[in-house]
Amino acid sequence: MNRLPVITPDDAGGKTAGLFSSIKSAMGKVPNAYLAIGSHAPDILAQALQLNAALARSSLSAREREAINLIVSEESGCDYCLAAHTPLARKAGYTEAQTLQLRQGYIEGDSKIDALVRFVQILVSTRGTLAGDHVGAFKAAGFTDQQVVETVGAVTAILFTNMFNRINDTEVDFPAVKAL
Repeated sequence: MNRLPVITPDDAGGKTAGLFSSIKSAMGKVPNAYLAIGSHAPDILAQALQLNAALARSSLSAREREAINLIVSEESGCDYCLAAHTPLARKAGYTEAQTLQLRQGYIEGDSKIDALVRFVQILVSTRGTLAGDHVGAFKAAGFTDQQVVETVGAVTAILFTNMFNRINDTEVDFPAVKAL
């Protein structure tokens, strides 16, 4: 259950009302995470949405971005983002079995995506400067310097919502996912 109170889209005013309206137009609803963030920090919600829009225009494909979202959310233990991003990963072309593999930090049959999730898992589960061989393996799989930066942006975007949802204990308003 949410730890921070939320306002409904109908009760929102000003910038928050505009953000909620845009989200509802794009998604058909305002997800609980966005309701909670926007209820307390509309400028932060706007910035998060801008980062997500920039990532959608990046050279990372929807499949690559959703692979990042799943492995980071699994590593963070964010049930909300796992539930929100599993259907998006399915929409991006992954099977249910592949979404479970991605959450475990690998995927069979796609060496580039496999390198991506392995790289991201190492990035979010270790401390200190990343070893050069990890970056080298990522680039050897076909990722560019630009995509290294974009991958960090994608990790940052999902980590923000992961951390917020873990603090807020945001009520999940997407179908639950299978436990690993």
